[in-house]
Amino acid sequence: MTLPLAAMAERADRDKPTHIEADNLVHDDLKQVSVFTGRAVLTKGTLVLRGGRIEIREDANGYQHGLVLPESGQRAFFRQKREGVNEWIEGQADRIDYDGKTDVVTLIREARLRRFMGTQLNDEFTGERIVYENLKDQFSIFSGNDTRVGDKSANRVRAVLTPK
Repeated sequence: MTLPLAAMAERADRDKPTHIEADNLVHDDLKQVSVFTGRAVLTKGTLVLRGGRIEIREDANGYQHGLVLPESGQRAFFRQKREGVNEWIEGQADRIDYDGKTDVVTLIREARLRRFMGTQLNDEFTGERIVYENLKDQFSIFSGNDTRVGDKSANRVRAVLTPK
């Protein structure tokens, strides 16, 4: 399932500095990898990522790539404002991958994506994997039926769409 969005994520976020808070940090300057653990929160403009562990890599061109894993018993969290409208996209999953070069957020395992208009929940989507492509102004939802065995009906993509 691929659905277009009416507007893109905040373009200005790409040019904002990245702020990260956590209980601990281990940084490898040679590999350009930083691992933040314990109630980690990354903020870059309107983009917010939260989890028990956030690993940030910087490639040779200066783009940041992130991995967010949750605290025990929790879910990793993502939130970002959409460009030019009072809408927010937020999601939760067992793992979140962020690619700063392509501006893509991937929610993995028991993924849930919600669209808010202001503070009002408007649309909600669930699947095994959700790929949110900011630059293409779309997201794709995958059920996981191609990789799991057993009751495939439990692995279906689900959507609740509120009329505009």
